[in-house]
Amino acid sequence: MSEFAIVHRSALAPAPRVASHRIAIIALPEGHVVQVFERAPGADLLAVLADAAGTAPHAVRTAGPGQWFIVGDEPLPRDTFLDLANALGPHAATVDQSHGRVRIRVEGTVVERMLAKGTAIDLDIGAFPVGHSAATLLGHVSVHLTRLDATAFEIMVLRGFASSLWEGLERMSAEFG
Repeated sequence: MSEFAIVHRSALAPAPRVASHRIAIIALPEGHVVQVFERAPGADLLAVLADAAGTAPHAVRTAGPGQWFIVGDEPLPRDTFLDLANALGPHAATVDQSHGRVRIRVEGTVVERMLAKGTAIDLDIGAFPVGHSAATLLGHVSVHLTRLDATAFEIMVLRGFASSLWEGLERMSAEFG
């Protein structure tokens, strides 16, 4: 047994917040991110995934064909993760990505204009409705983008790129401050 204790350090500590009357950038709690990979096409996993995600809106996000993320603000206890993995067992593989991904919320009346500076996705609500997700580049960083409501998005990024993305978001929002 090691004499060194594991110390969790937030990727964006101390949880910064950039805000003005038109835009806000908020570091979300480092809760849980579970990636789910369908083993064989055709299984109806959405009901099981929704059950596992609980009542939080938009907790299940499409990540590609046969792939999803389940996200939440609270850490996922090991037993709960194992229950999820067992429930999906023959239909899907699960990978806990909580340690490797960071979530950032961006919101405000000009959020689409701000994000449009860094991505080629059409963010108009008609083209990218509430609950829709996409893997894309935001600036030079690969992200998973989800629209949470008419004026809010969540950006999920690999932990090692969180600070760089945060700085990019600050630059993109500067004119709206």
